[in-house]
Amino acid sequence: MKVRDGETVKAQVEQASSRILEMMKIEGKVTDTGAVTVRCADYDSGEEVYRARHPWSVYQVPVSDMEKAMDRLRNGLPKKGWEIVKDGVDESAAKSPQIVAESKGQEYAVDVRLLDERKYGDDPSLIEVTVQSACYRAN
Repeated sequence: MKVRDGETVKAQVEQASSRILEMMKIEGKVTDTGAVTVRCADYDSGEEVYRARHPWSVYQVPVSDMEKAMDRLRNGLPKKGWEIVKDGVDESAAKSPQIVAESKGQEYAVDVRLLDERKYGDDPSLIEVTVQSACYRAN
C-alpha cells in the first residue's frame, strides 16, 4: 500500500470530480463540500489507513438532461482512463440508474446515481456523485 500525503490525495480526488462534472456537460446547481479524509473500513489492523472521499450532487436540472449526462459519462469515462465496472441500477426500491467506474490504475473510483423525484416522492431529482481514492497510509 502506498504512503501518500493526505492533502495531496484530497486535491487529486477533487480534480477527478471536476473532470467528471466536465464530462457530464450539465447545467445546474452543484453541491460541493470538498473532499474529506476517512478511515478505510477494509483495514481493521490498527494501522493508520485512509481514503479521500468527495460526495457531491447536481440538481435543479430536468431529468431528461440528467439522463443525457449519464449517457455522456458512459461514453466519456472509458475515453478518459476509467473502466466502467457497473452500469445498471442500484439496490434501492426505486432501482435508480447507477454507474460505477474505476480509474485504470485503480487509484480512484466513482459512483454516480440518478435519483428521479418521480420515484422518490418529495425529494428533488438529482445526480449523486461520490469520488474516492484507494486506501493509503498517511505519511
